[in-house]
Formats: sequence, C-alpha cells, structure tokens
Amino acid sequence: MTNLSGKVVLLTGGLGSLGRAQAAALARAGARVLLLDRPENAEGPGIAAELAAANKGTIVYVGCDLNQLAEAEAAVKALADKEGTIDILINNAALIINRPFEEFSLGEYEDQIRVNSSAAFALARACAPGMKKKGQGRIVNFCSVTLNGRWDGYVPYVASKGAMLGLTKSLARELGSHGITVNAVSPGAVVSEAEERVFGERLEEYNDWILANQCLKRRIEPQHIANLVLFLVSPASDMISGQNINIDGGW
Repeated sequence: MTNLSGKVVLLTGGLGSLGRAQAAALARAGARVLLLDRPENAEGPGIAAELAAANKGTIVYVGCDLNQLAEAEAAVKALADKEGTIDILINNAALIINRPFEEFSLGEYEDQIRVNSSAAFALARACAPGMKKKGQGRIVNFCSVTLNGRWDGYVPYVASKGAMLGLTKSLARELGSHGITVNAVSPGAVVSEAEERVFGERLEEYNDWILANQCLKRRIEPQHIANLVLFLVSPASDMISGQNINIDGGW
C-alpha cells in the first residue's frame, strides 16, 4: 500500500465526485489532505469531516475562489507557510459547459481558462518554493480526453485543457532539477455529478455514445482516477515527469 504519512496535499475541486474519491484515497494512504473548493459552499466542512471519518484520515476543507487568481495564490502561500510546506499539489478543479461555441460569451470563455488552467499556474507558484526547499514535490494537473478532438460543444473547456498540457510539460522542465515531478492525467468520461448536470435529459444518449466509442465497454468511475493519481504522487512514479497519462477506457 502507498504510504503518504507526513505528506500535505492540496487538492482543488475537492467537493466534486473525482475530488472526493481522490481525497479518500490520499487520506487512507496517510496524507493530510487540504480540500479546496468554492468558499460559498456551506457543505464543504461537513463533507470533509465525513470523508475524514470514513477513511480514518485527516481532511480539512479550505474555501478559496480560483476565479480570483491573485487572492487564491496569496491564500495558498499563507496556507503553505502554516502547514510548513505543501508536498503535493493536485489541480483537479474545472468548469465545464456543453454548448455550441458561438453561444459562449467572452466572459464564459475567460472563466473556464482562468479556473481550469490559469489557477494551476498561480497555485504552482505558491507551492513551488516550499517544494524546492525540500528538494522534492509532486504536481498533478488534470487535462482531458477531449483533447483528442472528437467532442463537440466544449471549445472553452478544451482550450483550457490544452493550456494545462503545455503548463505541465514546461513546469516539468523547470522544476525537475529541484526533485519535483509534474504530470497530467487525462480522464475520459467519468460517471459523476458533473455529467448529470451537463447532460440532464440527454444522459442516456450520452452514456450510449461513450460506450460505443470506448474500447472498454464499461464506464469509468471516480475511483479509477483516484488510483492513478495515488500512483503519480507515490514513490513508485519517481522517474515519471512531463507526461500526460490517458485514463479513458481506450478511444
């Protein structure tokens, strides 16, 4: 079993389906998990407490608005100072909307770029000094299967994930000499609250389309993603950096 005792993890988008599965896996491995999500979510502290109790670990809710980049960076710097360091940064948070690109406003486009990729740059800046000081660290960024170009209606989202891929590769180059690995995970279509919200009445049609296109004829669950993230932050992945790992059931 992976042992992350003594490690502090900052996980963004922690209240979503993927975030909760990752938090649980990380806590079971012994990490102290800082579960970052929107400050207006009143259920955050309760969800963190329930996850901590269920997994016999430490999970603390942190309210932070990633739309406000400078404020978010400053808040995470202060958090890193308080914790001593943040050993592992997982940029999981994302906004996703499905509609034709002409129907997106410029503001909606900018929001998705900001939360889905620019925030990862800001938080990496906040966490990297502590990682450098220790001579080790892990950063995991979330990209997406939509980068394969076979998905309609996600132009701002796909653009933001393309930026995230470039960020991953360039950060891996700059931080590697300090013992810090930077990798990306590209999930496929994961059974989640997000897909229920995005597709609504079209969910059954969407499910059929996914299974028709995947090589593996069953749906990806949040735990599958959590297992890969756990590997990437563990000593087992020490010599893996600058990579984008697809976990999409085969496309």
